[in-house]
Amino acid sequence: MSGATSSRPQVNGILETSLYVERPTQSVEFYRRVFGFEPIDTDQKEGITDETRLCAMRAGDRSVLLLFKKGATADTSATGAIHVAFGISRSELPAWEAWLSQQGITIELRKTWKYGGEALYFRDPDGHLLEVVTPGVWSIF
Repeated sequence: MSGATSSRPQVNGILETSLYVERPTQSVEFYRRVFGFEPIDTDQKEGITDETRLCAMRAGDRSVLLLFKKGATADTSATGAIHVAFGISRSELPAWEAWLSQQGITIELRKTWKYGGEALYFRDPDGHLLEVVTPGVWSIF
């Protein structure tokens, strides 16, 4: 390989995040109601049922939240509660706190991170730990 240079190709970010759910209809309704995420694709033509193996939901500008029915996909699974954080603007934090309260969702923890980011933690219907967090949680956000 004389004269050839090798450099690592770039990644543009994480496109998809997967959660495994018991009842796809309940989970789709939760993410639609709480976050405003809309389904963009499903593996069933007749719409989302509790037998739907996969539902993809638009989660912001360029992110996709995949909701997989637990046990329905060979070679992929997760057990227990998973954690997902959703970035929000600092000015939206009070609105999120009020919105979650209006939705009857318990905030389990409020936290301020070392770079000044503020977070609210709560659970989805499957017990996954969700977080909305302002800039200042990491050196890059």
